[in-house]
Amino acid sequence: MPRPACRQGARSRRNVHACQPWTLSTVARPDHRCARGCHQHLSRARRLEGHLGAGESSGESQDVQSTNRRWFRARTTHRHRCRLDVEDTAVVLGRTRPDQRRSVRGAGGTSAPVPAGYRGLIVRCDVIAVGTELLLGQIVDTNSSWIGEQLAAHGISSHVQVKVGDNIARITDQLSRRLDEADAVIMCGGLGPTHDDLTRQAIAAVMGVDLVHDDDVAEVILGMFASRGRRMAANNLRQALVPRGAVVIPQKRGTAPGLICPVGEKVVYAVPGVSHEMYEMMTRAILPDLVRRSGRTSVIRSRVLRTWGESESGLNERLDAVIAELDEPGDGKPTLAFLASGWEGIKVRLTAAAASAADADAILDAWEGRLRAIIHDVVFGVDDDTMESVVIALLAARGQTLAVAESVTGGLVTGRLTAVPGASRVLRGGVVSYASEVKFDVLGVTSGPVVTQQAAIEMAHGVRMRLGATVGLSLTGVAGPDEQDGVAVGTLHVGLVTADGAEHVMTYRLPATRDQMRQMSVISALNFLRLELAAN
Repeated sequence: MPRPACRQGARSRRNVHACQPWTLSTVARPDHRCARGCHQHLSRARRLEGHLGAGESSGESQDVQSTNRRWFRARTTHRHRCRLDVEDTAVVLGRTRPDQRRSVRGAGGTSAPVPAGYRGLIVRCDVIAVGTELLLGQIVDTNSSWIGEQLAAHGISSHVQVKVGDNIARITDQLSRRLDEADAVIMCGGLGPTHDDLTRQAIAAVMGVDLVHDDDVAEVILGMFASRGRRMAANNLRQALVPRGAVVIPQKRGTAPGLICPVGEKVVYAVPGVSHEMYEMMTRAILPDLVRRSGRTSVIRSRVLRTWGESESGLNERLDAVIAELDEPGDGKPTLAFLASGWEGIKVRLTAAAASAADADAILDAWEGRLRAIIHDVVFGVDDDTMESVVIALLAARGQTLAVAESVTGGLVTGRLTAVPGASRVLRGGVVSYASEVKFDVLGVTSGPVVTQQAAIEMAHGVRMRLGATVGLSLTGVAGPDEQDGVAVGTLHVGLVTADGAEHVMTYRLPATRDQMRQMSVISALNFLRLELAAN
């Protein structure tokens, strides 16, 4: 296993601290390998034939596979695409019992009978993001990242994610290529009403079918505009055109429906590119359908430990013994992955598979305890916790209130705190003392240099008194591009006065680009406050 070059251990905490300069480092991920096996139970009349071979590397699907667990994969001995009638679709939306048959509405308002107990052996699902704006860098493709994370959490491998512009030939070509290699494809974007929304046409071309008008979809679109009192452009009804034989995922948050489209023994899912619409359809329809088609009966659960103050390489080294133990064969073990998350720190994700949710949670509980025993000093939350939500909760639990004085961050800290529901219980307010005169006149800072530890302490005292809070937090520093009063760019002083009147100050040396420095100042200051609150 590749090992990091150095270790960053826990730092001691005193009333006055000086942090070492930040270093950005990378480490090769462990190369987990696993055996492939053939699916042993298929309700289809013809069993798919498979083969054994080396598994994927950890960079592709490390959370889903490990040496102590077989991962099923099979490939058809021949692949073909054919024109399908609605009756040929094999889609399950909602729960079915083995003795129960359900129908899902297909294109044109017809019903698509679904074989009872159908399992299509989907073990790989690739992703295509559609939109020229993605290629031009006008929009960052966060949708594919989220989809990949969700697929891993649900036990579905994803080997390839691609972006393609708004060109029917290139979209069709990429979809055909993905279907040649994967068992399913999720297409994100290109379902809107304009001339360059071409995903529907590309899917229909690959299916070998026509686009048909869906009256129910059209009615929903018309109703949405009517309920908002808005005039509807006629081209919105383009969104009611769906490939014949496709199953519609009804839209709830936008005008474009999603699609589930059978292509031979494969399946193509299409979702809007608008993130909140995509999230809802993925969660409600697509992820459950993928899990059913995979034939997997076990429950997969994940838990994420949120950390700050340790690098990815440092975490890897500190957890080296645990990682080695997880690599050993044996049941009841989760997989572990590190996820670098920019200004939000490093996520440590545990993923467990078990017969029931309770059993999976028990595995996660046990191994979370193991991890916390080693890296407790840098773990600030779990799953969806944010640094600001944790700070708000700590203050509320202690019946304390907070006032913030910001210079270098210009209100970013207060902005993040006010984004937390219920922050008004503890946050008294903030003072953006960007100019030195404001520090002197409003916060009572002694005249002189303002990027010093003493100035940070005086700012914290001043804002605490001015706003009547029990805790005062302050930030002063140099974001650049030029140094200030001989203080280097990237210097940050965080001052803190706690409810008992004790003074604390921390000095950081942060990355020198202006945006990096400001963003890391916010999370560093909140973490400093969190540590002091947790210690008292």
